Amino acid sequence: MKEVYESIGTLLHYAWDQLGLPGKDIDYVRNEILCLLGLDAFAETAIGKTGDTPDRPLKRFSRACIRAGLFAREERETYEDAVMGLLMLPPSAVQTAFEEHMRTRGGDAAQRWLYSYCVKGNYVKRAALEKNPRFAADGLVITINKAKPEFRDPKRAARGNATGSGYPKCNICHENEGFAGRNKRTLRTVDITLGGQPWFWQFSPYGYFDEHGIAVNYEHIPMHIDRETFTRLLDFSDLFPHYFIGCNAPLERIGGSVLAHDHYQGGGEILPMHMAGAKYVLHSAEFPDACVEVLDWRGTAVRVVSQSRRSVAEIGERIRARWETFTDRSLGIVCADGDGQHNAISPTLLRTGRGYELSVILRSNLTSERYPDGVFHAHPEFHAVKKESIGLIEAQGLFILPGRLEKQLAALGRALPTGVLPDGMEEFSLVFEEAKSRLPVCGGDVRAALEEELGSVCGRILENTAVFKDKRETVKFMNGVGFYQ
Repeated sequence: MKEVYESIGTLLHYAWDQLGLPGKDIDYVRNEILCLLGLDAFAETAIGKTGDTPDRPLKRFSRACIRAGLFAREERETYEDAVMGLLMLPPSAVQTAFEEHMRTRGGDAAQRWLYSYCVKGNYVKRAALEKNPRFAADGLVITINKAKPEFRDPKRAARGNATGSGYPKCNICHENEGFAGRNKRTLRTVDITLGGQPWFWQFSPYGYFDEHGIAVNYEHIPMHIDRETFTRLLDFSDLFPHYFIGCNAPLERIGGSVLAHDHYQGGGEILPMHMAGAKYVLHSAEFPDACVEVLDWRGTAVRVVSQSRRSVAEIGERIRARWETFTDRSLGIVCADGDGQHNAISPTLLRTGRGYELSVILRSNLTSERYPDGVFHAHPEFHAVKKESIGLIEAQGLFILPGRLEKQLAALGRALPTGVLPDGMEEFSLVFEEAKSRLPVCGGDVRAALEEELGSVCGRILENTAVFKDKRETVKFMNGVGFYQ
C-alpha cells in the first residue's frame, strides 16, 4: 500500500499548493479519500512531484490503486472525479473567491482565475483538449474533437434535446454541481445576474475553443429568444467585456444539443465571423447612433454596431421579429408550416473599440423531400465530413468535426499518393477526388491537401446554411427593418 499512500499524500500536497485546500482540512479530506477507497489505515510517505496541473499526481494515484486492486481500470474516471471533488474548494468558497477577483481586479481577471482553477481541479480537461487536431483553412478554423460523441441520427439528437423528468432534469441544470451520477463532482459554477434574473456560469470540460463556457438560467425552461435575450447578452458583455457571448437558434437541427434548458455560449476566443468584413453598410434615421453591416460571410449574417445598449437591443429585436415571420417561397424560405416554426436567429455579441457588436445569423431548419436533414443544412455530399447540426459556434466559422475523422483522414492520406480510394470509404469519394487534385498544388504534401479540402468542404457547408445566397437579398430583407444604404 506504500504506493497508494504516497499518491494520496501527493494529491493532498497538490491540493494545498494549487487548489487552496486549507491546512486545517487536510486530515479530514485524507480520511474521506480513505473511506472512498475502503481503507482504514494510512502511513506517511515521501511526497512525489506534483506540478501545476493534476495530470501527473492523478495518473500516479490511479495506477497505484489499480495495482492494489482498489478499483478496476474502467472505474478510473469515476474515482478520479470523486477524489478531485474532495480536494477542491466547495462551491461557496469558489463563489467567494470569484467575487473578490471581480471586486478587486475585474471580470477578465475573475474569469481567468476561475478557468485556471477548473483546469487545476480537472473539470476542464485541458490536456485532452490540446490533443485535438486543429488548423486554419480557407478562412475557417477546423478542429477534430476526439472527446465529443457524434450524433448523426437526428432522432438521437432530438432525444438529447428532450426535457427530462429525473434528477437533474438535464446535463446543464445547476443541480449537476457535485452530482456523482454524471461525474460532476469537480464542477464549480459561479452566480451571475442577467436581465435581473439569477443565472450561473460554468466552463465546458471539453471546450471547443479557448475558455469555452456556458451561461445557464437557474430555471429549467426551454431555449427561447426574445427582446430580453438581447438585454441579457448585453449584461453579460458588460460584466465580461473580454468574452463574446451568443445564443443558439432555439430549434432542432440548427440549434445546440440542449434545447430544453435556456443557456448561452461564450468564451475568450475571437472566431472567424467576428473578423468578417462588411459587404454593405446600412443606416436608419431612427437610429443615428448605429449601423448595420451585411457581412461578407458564407452564411447569412448582419452585424449591428453601436455604443448604445438600447439601440443594439431594439434593432436586434426588430431583426428577430421580422425574420421569424419572413416567407419568400421564390427563395425557398417558409417561416412556418404544419411542421411548426422554421425561421430563427442565432445572436452573438462582443465588445470592440467601436462599441457593442451584435451579429445576428439568420437560420432555417426547413426540410424537404430532397433534403430531409435540412434544406439549409450540410448537403448529403458533405455528410462524410459533417452531418450533425451546424450550431452557433460553427456558424461563426469554428468547425467541430467528429473524432472518427482522425483515423479516416489518415487512411485517405495513405491512399492519396496512389490515387485509389480505399475500399469501404465510398462516402469520401468527393473529398478524395478533390484532395487528389489539390496534391500537386500543395507540392505533394498530403496533409496540406487534406486540410485545404476540409476547409473548402466546411466553407461550402456554411454556404448551404445561408438562407440568402445573394447578399443583395440580405440588404432587401434589412430594408424591411428600416435600414438602407
